[in-house]
Amino acid sequence: MKVLVVPTAERAATRAAGLVADCLNVGDRPVLGLATGSTMEPVYADLVARFRTGAISFSGATTFNLDEYVGLSPDHPQSYRRTMHRLLFDHVDIDVGACHLPQGDAPDPHVEAQRYDAAIAAAGGIDIQLLGIGRNGHIGFNEPTSSLGARTRIKTLTRSTRQANAAFFAKPEDVPRHAITMGIANILEARHCVLVATGAAKAGAVARMIEGPLGADCPATALQLHARATVIVDGHAAAGLELIDYYQEIHPDGEEPVLV
Repeated sequence: MKVLVVPTAERAATRAAGLVADCLNVGDRPVLGLATGSTMEPVYADLVARFRTGAISFSGATTFNLDEYVGLSPDHPQSYRRTMHRLLFDHVDIDVGACHLPQGDAPDPHVEAQRYDAAIAAAGGIDIQLLGIGRNGHIGFNEPTSSLGARTRIKTLTRSTRQANAAFFAKPEDVPRHAITMGIANILEARHCVLVATGAAKAGAVARMIEGPLGADCPATALQLHARATVIVDGHAAAGLELIDYYQEIHPDGEEPVLV
């Protein structure tokens, strides 16, 4: 696991956007795994800015989002599809038909989960997967006790996750109780995983993910098994790391090392 400790949240977003930009510029038809949540908003703002300068193009890209709320239509104000259009899709040259999210209002969510899983496989898998982390260690909507081998499925959201997401809804009771989410097995199949965490509230989960034992109580620890996982954290989110001096020695201020 590559741990990049950067000075600020802004720098964390820039660093993550740079890795996505590299994927866009190197691959002929890159497949991007996308996430939502407030941590991702500055990452997408950075990518839009790069597109506007001509530094990157999304014209050949295909995207798959991690998850969607069960019961919300694609045009619901708080659906993740609407969120992705607002933050990214409407501002770049991507083919909207190549932007994939689970259909939250599908007649049978379980069938929809299977369809979505098959669509990812048919696209050849994901080249780079963006991830955030919940305070309880969830990635995607894989809540604690999720199987580390699970694939795309329906998950019941914990009370803490629903409370954290209540800020995006008019009333706390409006937050859906279930979501369709990629499983941890899907995430681990991505060729590169990039997790971004900022702020002191994420410090406990970050320390558990990076330095704690592998366990379903903190699903993000599964990234310890990934051959190419990059974790980008600001100083606040890194506050609980015991080996922070070592990470900084390898990657000063989150930059790549110079081998001499």
